[in-house]
Amino acid sequence: MAYVIAEPCIGVKDTACVAVCPVDCIHPTKDEPEFANSEMLYIDPQECIDCGACVGECPVEAIFAEEDLPEKWDAFKDQNTAYYKK
Repeated sequence: MAYVIAEPCIGVKDTACVAVCPVDCIHPTKDEPEFANSEMLYIDPQECIDCGACVGECPVEAIFAEEDLPEKWDAFKDQNTAYYKK
């Protein structure tokens, strides 16, 4: 997994990151049924190309390279992966 969305996204779900992702690996988007019920956005670890375009677009600084993810949010690695195993 190249990038992980962490706790600051919860309840915010700003989709600026979705708009700049060149491979559309951030979901759910506003036009997907899951958007209303999801508490945050998630990055597909299989689709992410490690470009970093999303990082600077996030207004709440919730996106981290996996190796830079603060330890207190380590569980978000598994949450991002689990979202795509549904």
